[in-house]
Amino acid sequence: MDPLFSIITVTWNAADVIAPTLESVRRQTSSDYEMLIIDGASTDDTLKIVRETSIASLRVFSEPDNGLYDAMNKGMARARGRYLIFLNAGDAFASDTVLARLAMLTEGNPGIVYGQTQLVDASREVVGKRHLTAPKRLTASSFLNGMVVCHQAFVARRDLVPQYDLQYRFSADYDWCIKVLKKSRTNVYAGRDPIISYLADGMTTRHHRSSLWERYRIMCRHYGTQRATLAHLSFIPRYLKRRLRGSANKQ
Repeated sequence: MDPLFSIITVTWNAADVIAPTLESVRRQTSSDYEMLIIDGASTDDTLKIVRETSIASLRVFSEPDNGLYDAMNKGMARARGRYLIFLNAGDAFASDTVLARLAMLTEGNPGIVYGQTQLVDASREVVGKRHLTAPKRLTASSFLNGMVVCHQAFVARRDLVPQYDLQYRFSADYDWCIKVLKKSRTNVYAGRDPIISYLADGMTTRHHRSSLWERYRIMCRHYGTQRATLAHLSFIPRYLKRRLRGSANKQ
């Protein structure tokens, strides 16, 4: 019998961060899942750590890939679950009962179950909330406000999902979520308690401009140039506020 959830974790030389991810899956009170490790031919101890875990439903695949989204496509192709959860190396479920909570919310067969995300540091201490809050009501138009639901907290029914568009190097997940939302008839909110702990140390600004430009192109494609441009203009105060807050924290 196929599992309810397929948890897909993409890794590449993730030995320093993968253990908390595996442990958070192993500790889940619900066992109605499989976990797929899609590894890009790591050269460190990632695979050794993965294979030493005691997750009974674990399946491991290791081969070269063409980047994160190519690996995610490989994971989807191998998944057997009714719902997909993309849990990045270093990220984790926020509590041991997350899958049990999500399972209850899938009883009406919604297209998407989604929730909140909290930020944690390398020692797994909660350092704050994500800068965008998941709305209680989610539609495709919600993503005009940006990535309002963290990709890891966006649980999608497998029969609705497309492949990730590999023309986008940094924001294919944003495009993917919008496509799923356009097909989904029912989206269920998991409540205020976070379902995902996102590793804040994993955030990077190295490709920030490229990512923003991709997101703008994706917005134009889905919502039209005028709506996309107006939306991006509305992001400026939010961006400046975050910059000022970051500068204050460094002082």
